[in-house]
Amino acid sequence: MPWLDCRVVDTRCGKRRLRIAAMNLPCSFWFLLLFAVGGLVLFIHLQDLSEMVQQQSPGRCSSHTLKHIHLSADLCTENKENGHTELVLSQRSPSLIQPVQLPAYKISRLNHKPGHVRVTKQHRKLLLKNTGHTGAGDTPQNSWDRLLRTQEARKHLVREVCARYHSRGPHVVMPQHVSRIFVEDKHKLLYCEVPKAGCSNWKRVLMVLEGLASSTQDIQHDAVHYGNHLRRLDSFERQGITHRLETYTKVLFVREPLERLVSAFRDKFENPNTYYHPVFGRPIISRYRANASQAALRTGTGVTFKEFVQYLLDVHRPVGMDIHWEPVGHLCSPCLLDFDFIGKFETMQVDANFLLHITGAPHNLTFPSFKDRNPQAERTSAHITQQYFAQLNASDRQRVYDFYYMDYLMFNYSKPFKDLY
Repeated sequence: MPWLDCRVVDTRCGKRRLRIAAMNLPCSFWFLLLFAVGGLVLFIHLQDLSEMVQQQSPGRCSSHTLKHIHLSADLCTENKENGHTELVLSQRSPSLIQPVQLPAYKISRLNHKPGHVRVTKQHRKLLLKNTGHTGAGDTPQNSWDRLLRTQEARKHLVREVCARYHSRGPHVVMPQHVSRIFVEDKHKLLYCEVPKAGCSNWKRVLMVLEGLASSTQDIQHDAVHYGNHLRRLDSFERQGITHRLETYTKVLFVREPLERLVSAFRDKFENPNTYYHPVFGRPIISRYRANASQAALRTGTGVTFKEFVQYLLDVHRPVGMDIHWEPVGHLCSPCLLDFDFIGKFETMQVDANFLLHITGAPHNLTFPSFKDRNPQAERTSAHITQQYFAQLNASDRQRVYDFYYMDYLMFNYSKPFKDLY
């Protein structure tokens, strides 16, 4: 059957011609074909991954939707009580990061649902005392709820800023991170010391809670700062540090950064001081004052605010930093420790007494309001701060603001001067 043999031969010849033709196709054709197939596979994989993330994290806000750490309108309202603006969450929002490698603090006394907060007789007295009076529709229950929501908003904002500006790798809490934290074991409090933000009176309160004194009025300044009556967290073994970070209420009180800076300058350089004048004053005058007198170089007295700011902004400072003007972000590591309570100097009485009551402090213990040092001097205010910074040019004001920029972001303080950017 010759015709069948010819068909078989033709078929084989056809296949051979196809193979030869395929081999003769240009390399660019095969590259484009492989690229198209790979792109299709990647697209399908990303679609599956996107669906999986949406299923695992329903309702989670992306930090990219925040413009310069301003929370979206559906998450926040504003509380303009006491003359300053405060972000207040209208609903609970999940944390964007896990700030510490240690297990998170699970049992927080603040994690109550607002509708289920029980306002006792003592709470009503506290709220009426600290808020003056309750207006129409502003009941003690509403005031209590507002304080709880304010706390949630402050903590949420710190987490947002930390998630945006700090690395998300694994972090380990080291002793130096907790060296400024004082421990009160009876009521399970951890207080991070921020100088010039009510820290002296807070130490008095901790001493009373610990049973070391019967009243805050009885504790003198030297006993507060030099008595070593309170233990710091870094004095414990690793297990003790971990246990307290997991189970105690971590407390942080902050203050408007530039007002805190001016307060520190007035206290340490405008009043007699046997430590700050020789240790800081002499090198500051020597470096930044032209034709300084021998008396000034010998004693270190008379440092001007402009000279002090020059020292602060100098990357090659003649003397190191000090806790009284160290940024809070460096002092207390809020991106690492995830504080349970964030109070403010500007609302100290309300915030502090609120914290004391929810932590089970004695009913007769309230936060003291007396001035610790130089009681006759006027307290540093926003007006006094403006007067000091008026001595600087616009460039130096901007640089000081930049120095404390993260504190301004984390704790929701407004720009102090209109010409800042």
